[in-house]
Amino acid sequence: HFCRPTNSRIVSSSSFSSSSFSPCKRKTNSIKNLQDSASPSLKTPASNLLLALSHSPRLAMAPPGVLMVAEKPSIASSIASVLSRGKMSTRKGSTEVHEFDGTFLGFPAYYKVTSVIGHVFSVDFPEKYQNWSATDPLDLFQAPVRKAESNPKAHIRRHLSQEARGCTHLVLWLDCDREGENICFEVIECSGFHINDGKRRIHRARFSSVTEKDISKAMDSLVEPNKDEALAVDARQEIDLKVGVAFTRFQTGYFQGKYGNLDSRVISWVLYGPCQTPTLGFCVQRYLQITTFKPEKYWALHPYIVMDGYELQLDWERHRLFDFDVAAMFQKLVLQDGVLLVTGISEEQETKGRPQGLNTVNLLKVSSSALGFGPHHAMQLAERLYTQGFISYPRTESTAYPSSFDFRSTLGELAKVPIWAEYVHNLLSGGYQKPKSGTDVGDHPPITPMRAASEDLIGNDAWRLYQYICQHFLGTVSPDCKFVRTKIQFSSGGESFHCVGKHVRVEGFTAIMPWLAVSEKNLPRFARGEKIAMSKVELFEGKTAPPDYLSESELISLMEKHGIGTDASIPVHINNICERNYVQVQSGRKLVPTPLGITLIRGYQCIDPDLCLPDIRSFIEQQIMLVAKGQADHSRIVLHVLQQFKQKFAYFVKQIDNMDALFEAQFSPLADSGRALSKCGKCLRYMKYIASQPSRLYCGTCEEVYYVPQKGTIKLYKELTCPLDNFELLIFSMAGPEGKSFPLCPYCYNNPPFEGIDTLFGTGTKAAGAASGGKLGKGAGMPCFLCPHPTCRHSVISQGVCACPECSGTLVLDPVSAPKWRLYCNMCNCLVLLPQGAHRISTTSERCSECESKIIEVDFNKNSTPLEGGATLHRGCILCDELLHSLVEVKHGKSFFKRSGGARGRGGSWRRGGRGRGGAGKKVDPKMSFSEF
Repeated sequence: HFCRPTNSRIVSSSSFSSSSFSPCKRKTNSIKNLQDSASPSLKTPASNLLLALSHSPRLAMAPPGVLMVAEKPSIASSIASVLSRGKMSTRKGSTEVHEFDGTFLGFPAYYKVTSVIGHVFSVDFPEKYQNWSATDPLDLFQAPVRKAESNPKAHIRRHLSQEARGCTHLVLWLDCDREGENICFEVIECSGFHINDGKRRIHRARFSSVTEKDISKAMDSLVEPNKDEALAVDARQEIDLKVGVAFTRFQTGYFQGKYGNLDSRVISWVLYGPCQTPTLGFCVQRYLQITTFKPEKYWALHPYIVMDGYELQLDWERHRLFDFDVAAMFQKLVLQDGVLLVTGISEEQETKGRPQGLNTVNLLKVSSSALGFGPHHAMQLAERLYTQGFISYPRTESTAYPSSFDFRSTLGELAKVPIWAEYVHNLLSGGYQKPKSGTDVGDHPPITPMRAASEDLIGNDAWRLYQYICQHFLGTVSPDCKFVRTKIQFSSGGESFHCVGKHVRVEGFTAIMPWLAVSEKNLPRFARGEKIAMSKVELFEGKTAPPDYLSESELISLMEKHGIGTDASIPVHINNICERNYVQVQSGRKLVPTPLGITLIRGYQCIDPDLCLPDIRSFIEQQIMLVAKGQADHSRIVLHVLQQFKQKFAYFVKQIDNMDALFEAQFSPLADSGRALSKCGKCLRYMKYIASQPSRLYCGTCEEVYYVPQKGTIKLYKELTCPLDNFELLIFSMAGPEGKSFPLCPYCYNNPPFEGIDTLFGTGTKAAGAASGGKLGKGAGMPCFLCPHPTCRHSVISQGVCACPECSGTLVLDPVSAPKWRLYCNMCNCLVLLPQGAHRISTTSERCSECESKIIEVDFNKNSTPLEGGATLHRGCILCDELLHSLVEVKHGKSFFKRSGGARGRGGSWRRGGRGRGGAGKKVDPKMSFSEF
């Protein structure tokens, strides 16, 4: 383990002088000297050479390798810069690797600092359970789970394994929360280190910011990773996966395509989640409170007096009454008296306390209500500020600062920001206050600014968030706001009234947080027993109002109160219900549920209210907390929770008709939706075209749904029929002047009639299926341009002209492109423009004797014909015929399918006269010859 690969360190010339040398160079010199002096028997076997090196006194001096792994590349760079004091070399890998020499635990060491990109692994079901139609959702509750690389293309697992070679110490710099702890053990697994290995040690760095001070402090107090917290994350992932996927698959299969005016793309997303569903439930509950609210009229009595030149309204001690006759009686009594008697004057010194430290939930609430940022966007900004070193770790539940926190140095940094430099200097000179005692849950200190920033440096949105964090911190160390509250009490006609004034004595923290300032109201001077004439007595009529829709800030408070999600996952759950069209964010960041969201929650309520109540998630979080504290076994908790959900799922399946009745009342059945378009080949009745996504045809007689391509227009194609099933053909056109148009049979498109169509055409049919919502079954999505029928005049056999110059596809004649005739590839986005303005262009049954391409027939316009003698009819091969070849042009348009592999470029060589299939011999193309199908 002393040996390090020779390519494990690349030293840049800027980092070291030509005279300096690294341990790698010393080792190389040692190896060379040994090789020069060794016997022939030692020169050959590598094992003998390593044996000799292990006894070399010079090798024993080689410093141990220390691998450090952070959660993000930017954090790895910051850590390496601090520990190396900027003297490091950097090389590329799956993520960057920073290398330098230093000391570790008091001994010389060779450092490598790299990172992952979030979670290395994600949890999923094995392949056996991936097929929706072959797996009963109920079986998923007992199904095994496996961990696979979250991003296989990044090769993080291989990267960590390679970088760990030759290293005797692993230092984990992952974020200091449960998710970070879970990633720690993913890194341990990838690197090949073991917890109880005496030769290779594992260390955990605990830090709250990426400043030099915090990084150095973390290096001096390394600990071991917490296995219990990592297992708590594993438990939550497995529970959420199994519960969410089971409900989702069942509901998707039941509801998708059943209602015409329901966006089925939404139904195909996750319908149930133990966190997101109660979150949606809060929004729907408020909606129901609003819609069922019945306003009531009320009346309030307000006398007015004029003192020192301005009018003052008095408030009634009874506040308001809901009986007009009684309120009018009191008004009459007061008017008869006509005079107000001052019965009491009181003054009280009151204090508005400075805020506690800022935690994640309060940051999200202020971001939404005051800054207009959604929780998801706010967390993205906060994480960016953290990775850049401007603030401390933004995911924390604590509001109390540790006793050792250095407030003076933080204030010194903020003094560099011009807009509050004077305020900070006054705090430092006059003595700042210690923050109020808050809650310390043992995770991280409150969110705190760590170094000075400017709007030009970090951007507008990030600056507004940073500005609030700084103002909040300054508020926590500022004095309390102190004011005098004066209350004057009056009596008239046996009724009592009052007015209240406020006068600020000490601004305190409100000077830096003006939105929390006390509103001053100065009152005239009164004397007890004084009688004052009333200017008027108003009987105000009003109506009780319903509560407003939930704001994001209010929803975050409810989620925190009921234990729905964590400080890190709350923004994700709110973002999910917005993206999935369950709620819409309106002005003031109000969350208004959509008909789909309302129907879902009402459906859950009528079957099993527990499914959408916050109690169920609180129960799960309590169980997971026991795992995180080491007080419960991870596997037993998972089994216990899943058993309960399995019983609820089985009952839900039996009662699904209750939810279906609500959907039927809210959304239109397919039979009542759409417009008549084409005839069904089975019953010869008209099918209805439903334009809402995903677009589809519905036969009310056969009660069958046929999906069609998406994101384009569908029309009847000249009432032509498919020779295989008698369904009327449709023509699909993509938007734009360069969008493709092609015919298709609805039945063939959903049920390809030829076995092996996937193997023959590869990605084409898969792309068609994906474009149609993925609900077409195996081998779905066969338009006419992929159909190998030997005699149908719409198939690729009849309409295909030649091989595509850019891929393995076939160029097919666009049947409705006149007068701008063109060919398009049935696999990629290649377009070939044919002679423009021709009356007619069609394919023939003949083939070119040179390249075997289809001969086409062109009927030119007599006014613009290029033929001699005014002739208009011409036959030829677009590759070999000089006249036709000079009139065609290759370009790219909007493709229906994803571009497949094959040759690249713009088809220039083909355009200049390349022959045959891509100019590479005369291979038999199965798309052009039915004999090999």
